[in-house]
Amino acid sequence: MEFIFYSAAVIAVLATLKVISHNDPVHALLYLIVSLLAIAAIFFSLGAYFVGALEIIVYAGAIMVLFVFVVMMLNLGNIVQQQESAWLKPNLWIGPSLLSLTLLIILIISFHSISDYEIGSAIVDIKQVGISLFTSYILAVELASILLLTGLVVAFHFGREEASQ
Repeated sequence: MEFIFYSAAVIAVLATLKVISHNDPVHALLYLIVSLLAIAAIFFSLGAYFVGALEIIVYAGAIMVLFVFVVMMLNLGNIVQQQESAWLKPNLWIGPSLLSLTLLIILIISFHSISDYEIGSAIVDIKQVGISLFTSYILAVELASILLLTGLVVAFHFGREEASQ
């Protein structure tokens, strides 16, 4: 499992560097998704399966849905169709495809060797996460909820101000 951990960490670092250095936002998003999947693989290798699943569902899934909504809202016409045909060139998909394939191989190996060896001492399940969140970390959970509510109110206020002008 140490090999899986370090391999996923290398993929996460490489994909994150490509997110930062890439000019095209679509390809940067693809590398960001690969980076998030690599972080989920790190959680899986540490025995935190619930956190790894949340990483995939919440972060990678939410980012994809958000990106689809932004593209649908913009609807730029012919310029978008020409740009989408340029995105379909195979040389632009080689990097994310290779990193994703390597990550898939790492995840398959990790799922086959789960019972053999684990880095963590125990598997963290949903009940343990819930108990720790609402007992010893209740203040942090409540502060995070207040911060999210504040961000929602501010976003509503700015959106309303823009619509009235």
